[in-house]
Amino acid sequence: MLQQIGSGGSVSEELASVLVTGAALPTSAAAAREQVEALLREQFVPGDDGIRDDIVCADALLVTSELVTNAYRHGGGLTDFSARIEGDELLLSVADGSTELPVARSHTPGQYALGGYGWPMAIRLTKSLSAIPTASGKTIEAVISLA
Repeated sequence: MLQQIGSGGSVSEELASVLVTGAALPTSAAAAREQVEALLREQFVPGDDGIRDDIVCADALLVTSELVTNAYRHGGGLTDFSARIEGDELLLSVADGSTELPVARSHTPGQYALGGYGWPMAIRLTKSLSAIPTASGKTIEAVISLA
């Protein structure tokens, strides 16, 4: 049975076919990637350009990994997670218990700094990326073009 992961409750029949399967939240970024990869394999109809399709899927998995890693590393853990495909877009929703919104750290050009690259990378790889404060923390919503 397909259902939204986390505390999202029941889902309409028309969206049920495109939501990630499973009843439990992913316990790691790797587990979230596996769920999104399964969704992409099942629902994403690639075009004629195999290499580009591989890059699109890799980008989607990289964004998934980054957002879930941040929820565990900086947000006190994952509180909700969903992924679905609508048209030619992957919609990710990642919630955690922290009210602190992500910010891009500034780096001095030419000097390596440890960390701070994930949020700017996610911005570059998504069509849109939003951080939404909630009563219990925040939700990050990402839209990734599959076209």
